[in-house]
Amino acid sequence: MADHEPDTALGPFSSPEAQATPWASALAILGEAEVFWLSTVRPDGRPHVTPLLAAWTLDGLCFTTGAQERKAQNLGPNPRCVLTTGTNALTGVDVVLEGVASVVDERSERVRAVADFERKYGAHLTSPEGTWYGLGQAVIDGGIRLYRVAPAVGFAFGKLPTASQTRYTWPSR
Repeated sequence: MADHEPDTALGPFSSPEAQATPWASALAILGEAEVFWLSTVRPDGRPHVTPLLAAWTLDGLCFTTGAQERKAQNLGPNPRCVLTTGTNALTGVDVVLEGVASVVDERSERVRAVADFERKYGAHLTSPEGTWYGLGQAVIDGGIRLYRVAPAVGFAFGKLPTASQTRYTWPSR
């Protein structure tokens, strides 16, 4: 789990009876979510959003990409980004994390992250019939980049029947 717990506060756009979503609950949502949306900014200022796999590991939210993919090209000059996941419904909780993405260079950290990805996504990554089979080894070997987003600010948006907006902030590390 998280080595650095964020400060948690209920936001002003919450229902009167709402309670803040504990960070442990937001982490559980991140752990169960299969699809995330990464938002970055192109060098010319236009936004870019793409779906991807992500896992909470290395005390941040991690994802992979090739060096020539648009998201990697965007993160080079501007590493600030947003990762979002949720229910795509009017009920449940959506989680948003804002932060700075950095390439994970240390091989031992890539090995640890790959193990967490494989535990989360199972046969999709580990079975020869899996859609992303071989991705783990490519990440470990450095052929595919592993990014870690160090969260700065996050939100959990509780929806029907009780609206809540929880804000998470992390102290500078």
